[in-house]
Order: sequence, then structure tokens, then C-alpha cells
Amino acid sequence: MKKFKFLFVMLIGILLIPCTVFAADTDTSEDASSDEKVNVYFFYGNGCGYCANAEEFFDDLKEDYGDQFNLVMYETWYDEDNANLVEKVADARKEEVEGVPYIIIGNQSWNGYDSSYDEEIISKIESEYKTDPDERYDIMNYVDDIDLSGAATSTNSYAGDIAVVIAIVLVVAAVGGGIWYARKKAA
Repeated sequence: MKKFKFLFVMLIGILLIPCTVFAADTDTSEDASSDEKVNVYFFYGNGCGYCANAEEFFDDLKEDYGDQFNLVMYETWYDEDNANLVEKVADARKEEVEGVPYIIIGNQSWNGYDSSYDEEIISKIESEYKTDPDERYDIMNYVDDIDLSGAATSTNSYAGDIAVVIAIVLVVAAVGGGIWYARKKAA
């Protein structure tokens, strides 16, 4: 009977692990869509030199303006979902995407990147930040059927889903094996 109680306590402990992991994921995604900060949507390609320069600019910008914006990144060259998303965003804006980087802040966008855009981008972040959050224009509110979970600022949900399925299978197998062993030992 002691072994059965031990197995039951282990089962409860194992079942609580995914709950604590998902609580942390939820907090991360809430930070990425904070109502106070301006969302800067950054569509890029891994290996793109212009994208790397733009990303470096945004990293440097976080030092002085990090409390005013969230950089929401989507890799579009190797991620088909993000490639489809950038097309939906461009359609919603009635624009044609000519390549990456494609940067959107409020109702303004930049296709490509050059350091001459820096002051304009900073100015747009500042003006959007000063705008009441309920009055801000956010393109993602106008794109149909989007899933923001693929953003670099949030965790990819597929890995978490697979981990949960594996954990459940292991728990069921452990409980079943424990019951089988306990019955065999009792007989």
C-alpha cells in the first residue's frame, strides 16, 4: 500500500509540472503585447545583412527606448507561417512587400533598412507611445486569422504541446505499470 501512495504522490507531482511551465509561457506572451508599449513588427530573413543591421539598431535602441516599445520579430525566409503572415499584413495595409526587412510601427511601414531611417523610426515610436493605447493603430487587429504565437518574443507552442503529450504518455505508462506491479506483488 505504501508503494501505491508513493506512486500516487509522484503522479500528482508529474502532472503539476506542465501547469507551471504554461504559467511562465503565458507571462512571456503578455509582456510581448503590453498595452503600454508600442508594438514594432519586424519581418526579417535569417542571413539578411540589412535585417541584421536593423536588428542591431533595435537592440541599441532598447537602451534608451526599451520602455516604450516591444520588438515583435517574425523570420520569413525559413518559416512558412511567418511568410504567409507578412503577405496578409501587406494585403491588409494595401502594400506590396518587396523584401525584408519589413518594419511596421502604427500606421507607418518601412520596406528595407538604411541608417537614414533611424530618426524617423525613433520619432514614430515616440509619437505612438504618446498616443493613448486605445487609440493606437495596430495592423495585427486588421489581419484575419492570425496566430501571433510564432513571434520571436513568445514561445513556440508546438514544442510545449509535444512535451505535454510525452509527459501524459509517460504518466499513464508509469501509473499503469505501478498498478500492474502492485497487483502482481499482491497476488
